[in-house]
Amino acid sequence: MEAVVPAEITAELTQILSNLVLGDNEIRSNAEKAVNERLAQTPELYLLALAQFAIAADTEVMRSFSLVLLRRLLFRPAPSSLPPSSLPPSLSSSSSYPHPSNQPRLTLYDHLSSQTLTTLERLLLHSLAHEPSALVRRKSVDTVCDLANQGMVRGRPWHALQAQAFAMTQAVGEGAFGGANNGPGQGLNNQQAMGGTGAGGAGLRESAYRVFAGCPNLVMDLQTDAVLGVFQRGLQDAYSIEVRHAALLASTAYLSSADAQQLAKSLSLLTPMLDTLPFLASSLSSQPLGTHTIPGAPPSNTPRTVNSLGGPPTTNYHHLSTFLSTLTPLCSTHPTLFAPHLQALLSFLPGLILPAVDCGPTPTVGRPFPSSSSSSSTGKSAFVFPPPGSSSLHSPNSNSQEEGENEDEADDADERATLRLAALEFMISLSEAKPGMVRKVPGWVEAVVRACLEGMGEVDEDDLEGWLKEDPSANSSSSDTESAPALYEQSLDRLACAMGGRSVLPPAFQYIPSMMASYDWRVRHAGLMAIAAIAEGTGKVMQNELGKIVDMVTPMFTDSHPRVRYAACQCVGQLCTDLEEIIQERYHQQLFAVLIPTLEDPEPRVHSHAAAALINFCEGVERDTLIPYLDPIVERLLKLLNPGGDQSQVRRYVQEQAITTLAMVADASEATFAKHYPTIMPLLLNVLRNAEGPDYRKLRVKAMECAGLIAIAVGRDVFRPDSSTLVELLMRIQKSPVDPNDTQVGHYLIATWAKVCQAMGHEFEPYLPAVMPALLATASAKADISVYDEDEEKKADDGWETISMDGQTLGIRTSAIEEKCQAFETLVIYCSTLGPRFAPYLAQTLEVTLPSLRFYFHDGVREACAMLIPMLLACGKQSGTLTNQMVAASFHQVINCINTEHDSSFLASLYKCFTDSLRVIGGPTALAPEFHQGIVEATKRQLQALADKRKARQNKAAGDHDIDKEDLALYEEMEDFALEDMGKMLSSLDPNHPLLMAVSGVRDLGFNTWDSDEEGDEEG
Repeated sequence: MEAVVPAEITAELTQILSNLVLGDNEIRSNAEKAVNERLAQTPELYLLALAQFAIAADTEVMRSFSLVLLRRLLFRPAPSSLPPSSLPPSLSSSSSYPHPSNQPRLTLYDHLSSQTLTTLERLLLHSLAHEPSALVRRKSVDTVCDLANQGMVRGRPWHALQAQAFAMTQAVGEGAFGGANNGPGQGLNNQQAMGGTGAGGAGLRESAYRVFAGCPNLVMDLQTDAVLGVFQRGLQDAYSIEVRHAALLASTAYLSSADAQQLAKSLSLLTPMLDTLPFLASSLSSQPLGTHTIPGAPPSNTPRTVNSLGGPPTTNYHHLSTFLSTLTPLCSTHPTLFAPHLQALLSFLPGLILPAVDCGPTPTVGRPFPSSSSSSSTGKSAFVFPPPGSSSLHSPNSNSQEEGENEDEADDADERATLRLAALEFMISLSEAKPGMVRKVPGWVEAVVRACLEGMGEVDEDDLEGWLKEDPSANSSSSDTESAPALYEQSLDRLACAMGGRSVLPPAFQYIPSMMASYDWRVRHAGLMAIAAIAEGTGKVMQNELGKIVDMVTPMFTDSHPRVRYAACQCVGQLCTDLEEIIQERYHQQLFAVLIPTLEDPEPRVHSHAAAALINFCEGVERDTLIPYLDPIVERLLKLLNPGGDQSQVRRYVQEQAITTLAMVADASEATFAKHYPTIMPLLLNVLRNAEGPDYRKLRVKAMECAGLIAIAVGRDVFRPDSSTLVELLMRIQKSPVDPNDTQVGHYLIATWAKVCQAMGHEFEPYLPAVMPALLATASAKADISVYDEDEEKKADDGWETISMDGQTLGIRTSAIEEKCQAFETLVIYCSTLGPRFAPYLAQTLEVTLPSLRFYFHDGVREACAMLIPMLLACGKQSGTLTNQMVAASFHQVINCINTEHDSSFLASLYKCFTDSLRVIGGPTALAPEFHQGIVEATKRQLQALADKRKARQNKAAGDHDIDKEDLALYEEMEDFALEDMGKMLSSLDPNHPLLMAVSGVRDLGFNTWDSDEEGDEEG
């Protein structure tokens, strides 16, 4: 292709790009600066040069890098919209701001002339059609799709891309598009050769369908039958599995983007989409479609093939996993599309989610835990129902070929495990999206339950000593929660929450009793974890059989294996949370009879987890129920906190857990805990005084929390002698140099100061100057946000979360937001506890609180602010410091928020805030006329919005377009709360306010009766 930019520009850009990929930071930084300067001066020339370089560069790496860079630069803020000096030094952008901006962002693309855009599109189409490398072609597809999508948003259709993509779907065999032909029968390897003039036919077809997947709007305005024909041809491609997968991606994107009318005409597309699955499922050990076996590879039970992208060799296990994962999002968004196909899916999916049936060696007295070579090497087998398969035994005299075969077997096992989880996720997603639909398919729920139980029993056969010595507090984000058994457990939990007790409990308890009696500790462990997993979703039905379950679980506390005893603690703790108050009231005697002795279990991990389970128990127990057991519990917890003997053997995580449990026991037992106060408080103060250094960070903050809770429990009079000591220690910790690695101390300090305030009451007033500056600074903190490019590596650190908002990918530092929320909750405590004594900080607090009603990144912040505003007004009125400006600013902000609020739940809080504030200032007569009119107008707007929502919901439900009636009931419940508080506000203005009739009318638009997918009365 002829050059579109001068040769000197190309040469300069070549050098800049070469420097950008170097490891030297200074060279790379200078190259980034050069890119920014060129784009600020002549953006069109250099963007075209970059697109041309993506075609002409000698290496795949540089062509690929050019395409990625082009995508980033085209749609980042244009240099012309910013002073050149303020441009970021890197090629991605990052910013911090308190709330999302709705202002359009002008990008480099928006400053390009029509002629430049046309040339750019022509260059990218050439790359798409003639790029020989599959890896680079993927980057070309990504760039083309971005350009097409962004152009369409701006009213610039790309008809040439539409025509070329359709033509590419008809590229025959392995020939090149646009004239060049590598000849039939040469295979996919041609696509990796740099000497060719273009991609093979299969590569072109794959790229075409990937374009349709990345930009479904290209086909949305075409005749439906023609589009379906093109997609079906790709789904049935005779040469390439990659083409089939790309067509599946395109079909899924099309159905996800189609409107109701298009969707109704496209139902037939799901048949060829699903037909891709049985073909792969029936040929898992066969040669993958359109590929060839790797030359020189050792023999393997599963054929392995060259990956066209240069990655690890692939098999049909991998392909089937990928196909299922591609379909899974459609299960969540359009579950009813699958309704006619559920029975067919059930004919082969259970075979994918269950392990192979192979009983393996028979246990004997002399060898009670026999294992085959595979199970012993991977530790993933467990005797279940039936036991999973195991490979045949092999000679211990291994050689290099056997090692190669073992590696292949391990890879095969990993791919089979991945496939099982992919198929399970497909079934779980359908079950969650439309529980009533899958409930009508006999065997569906039973298959999923059994698969989850099987998978949960496949715990790795770790070195027990290693597990016992491990510090669970330092391993909270370990692979334990990401292991296959944990994923099966999470799937069972999700299934139970979606399907309910009537559907899940019978198949689960078909197996669980026999699991609890199994000779294999892993199966007993799985049985206990299964009960814990399903408790949340099935609790209201489970409580009818709770006595039998308690009788089944409590004997496991004396199991011979420590991990089973650990699971018993986990099970009881979870039951206490999910069946809160019920299990504590009915079975406290049986549970205390096993939990209290387990506090003296010989294994630290077990007795620590028993202490953790007591926390769950205490959260739902009545004080009078706990009192008879208080002394033996505290006695054993003190032994864990301050054991005798060799201090080097003390496990710090056990002490941390003992302190936390003591705090919860004190909170639950209230004043009765006073008898233990003289023993425990000195220990805690000693920890705060002497626990220095990084190893004691967690112990110190746990001691803070415990001291605060005990102070509240025992009351002001008992706590008073130690209050000044605790305050001095907290001040010392607060004033100590900030340790950047100690991310918890700030959170716990705020929480402990709040507890001390609650314990001391008005006596806390002298300490406000010490705590308020830091608290107000935390409350006024902005959200720390990074805006990511699509290809940029996202922050995976603890305390960061990635969300999509306004078409952008944002990284939010959630740890700072959580502290902001905690700060406002603490301000609520200070203001409510101290009343008029909080007046010196009224103006500052109100100044921080009012804008935070619009802090959209955390609902808790907004809720706390809505609760705080009336308290601040009351504080000002009682202290005589409330000004007219404060009242006006408060009502102005609250009314504005009500006027624009879309969240029904928070709308209720805003109306309550307004009503409470109105009561504080003296009622409707004290409200200025402009605010009276403003709240009425805002209420009219909200009533109209709620009425429109309910009418639209009724129309959607009438057509049964994937409506989930339980979700519908939740939405309307939240709206009813808002309408209720709206009515209270109107009644406070005028008991006969004319809008009260409108409130009743909107409420009547809701579904007064609804059927929860045949589970309506299951909870009764």
